[in-house]
Amino acid sequence: MILAIASWTVVVLGWYLLTHWNILPPFSVPKPVGVVGAFFRLWTEYDLAANVFQSWWRIAQAFFWAAIVAIPLGLLMGGFKWLHDLVNPVAEPMRSMPITAFMPAFIGLLGIDETSKVAFLWFGMFFYLLAVVVEEANRVDNALLETAMTLGASRRQVLWLMFRASFPSIFGSFRILYDLGWTYVILAEIVNARKGVGYMVEAARKVLDFDRVYAGIIAIGLAAFLFRYLLTLMERWLFPWRRVVSQVSQPAVAAATAKAHGHAK
Repeated sequence: MILAIASWTVVVLGWYLLTHWNILPPFSVPKPVGVVGAFFRLWTEYDLAANVFQSWWRIAQAFFWAAIVAIPLGLLMGGFKWLHDLVNPVAEPMRSMPITAFMPAFIGLLGIDETSKVAFLWFGMFFYLLAVVVEEANRVDNALLETAMTLGASRRQVLWLMFRASFPSIFGSFRILYDLGWTYVILAEIVNARKGVGYMVEAARKVLDFDRVYAGIIAIGLAAFLFRYLLTLMERWLFPWRRVVSQVSQPAVAAATAKAHGHAK
């Protein structure tokens, strides 16, 4: 905590000094005091809480539909090699393509209303989550699956076992997925939005209110951090054994490393 506070102190102090001595352009990089004042104006005059909630709701809808499709499909791809070989040649290149290039296509197909924004966010999340699900499904211990089949488990029961074994790790990837959502929602809300943090920042930019632009950027960072932290708490509550395993494995790894160094000497 001390190191975290120290690092942010250095960042803010550097920002203050660079703007105080006019090393950076004062028009495009405002002073921290002005940004703090603009942040409070966002609460009182521009309905910051409602804009953050609207952005979160768009991300949540896209996240829900991405999980509904990607998790079953990823498990099936992990369980059936022919399905993996059929879907992966299309899915893998999609993860490397810049999602911004698809924005005009979504506008042309779905218009500029809410459906287009949610679909755009879904597209940005889906292929990342699909890759994670396939990878975690392939990491499930084969001995566990073979034991289940030896005991007479059906294919459906084996897939359910694969899901239960891989889901804790898949859930851990949800935090990164939400980070992607907060990144993409800014772009989605630039077009024909009336609410949302992306709209809020773009509206401030149009009137050249850079104090409000930077305050909006800080608000986005705080909102993303808050929801990410809530997911972390939920993960600890749902899968408490993962923390225990991590804490136990760290001393074991340290002891093994020390033993290896001792043998080397």
